[in-house]
Amino acid sequence: MASNPYQSILTLTRANTIESIHYGAFAVVDSSGRLIASHGDPDSITYLRSSSKPFQALPLVESGGAAYWGFTPKEIAITCASHSGTDDHAQTLTGMQAKIGISQNHLQCGIHDPIDKNTARNLILKGEQLTPNRHNCSGKHTGMLAFVQANNLPLETYLDSQHPLQQRILNTVCEMCDLETEQVAIGVDGCSAPNFAMPLRNAALGFARLIDPSELPPQRAAACQIITDAMISHPDMVAGPGRFDTRLMVAAHDKVVSKGGAEGYQAIGIKPGVLGSQSPGIGIAIKISDGDPSSRARSAVALQILIQLGALTHQEAQSLEQFGPNFLIYNWRNILVGQAATAFQLDDLDHYARSYH
Repeated sequence: MASNPYQSILTLTRANTIESIHYGAFAVVDSSGRLIASHGDPDSITYLRSSSKPFQALPLVESGGAAYWGFTPKEIAITCASHSGTDDHAQTLTGMQAKIGISQNHLQCGIHDPIDKNTARNLILKGEQLTPNRHNCSGKHTGMLAFVQANNLPLETYLDSQHPLQQRILNTVCEMCDLETEQVAIGVDGCSAPNFAMPLRNAALGFARLIDPSELPPQRAAACQIITDAMISHPDMVAGPGRFDTRLMVAAHDKVVSKGGAEGYQAIGIKPGVLGSQSPGIGIAIKISDGDPSSRARSAVALQILIQLGALTHQEAQSLEQFGPNFLIYNWRNILVGQAATAFQLDDLDHYARSYH
């Protein structure tokens, strides 16, 4: 890995003077493993955080557990989610937990305020207590417990890295991303589940295979299709009102799957055929080095990549202009005071695109 893996990726100016610079790196990879484009070091190693959730849901679907419990596409989508804690999200999870014979009290994700501000406000006004089902990772944990219950595994220790469930998830992540288990660093996520650090290139490959599983074994390919179809058909379950993942999947009209993660991570898969009649699936993995606490950089960078690749039409991009790729900055009196602009150009894309037409 390069000594400085991150490069300038989003610049903010005020009155034509640079005020802030976000640094980052990304990798764009097709489902064959070919690196199409990158910025910074594509072999930068960092944690996927919640971008790993579709991979963590794969064992449940691939083993037949989702079908065993009768989970609907909406319910499968929320197992891959960092949801906003709305009433719809909480009710969906309550229904899933009833199917598998547990309650939200079995979840070991913890409790936090709903991401959705309206929901958080209404809970306060109603005097309702916060519960685990309002936690953004409660769908992932419910999916994990569904696997545990279907396979008669220990429930209390389901987050232990040596638990059969977590070992199955680790092996699945490694297979999807073309790594050996010893090449993946394991840390503890914010919700207490194991999480995975790997090169951006490999994470991008995992998302390319997730959305284009044509070269994977039939059972794995079918599970990938079920998961991506669920996420794309129920984007409101994956994030929530006004949030980037949901808005992007709605705007892109069945072309992409999108899953962000904490500390400035964003992963996207582009369906086969989007970049040309013969184009394979494409995976994108982005890391903003400062953690992007406002979430302004990762969405702007993601949109710039998608636009330069030709994955979004002008109209689709316009519907997302509040996220970028470049945006104006206003103060509290709604006076224009500056602007933000992405700071990279993807090279040699014309040659790549022509090869798939």
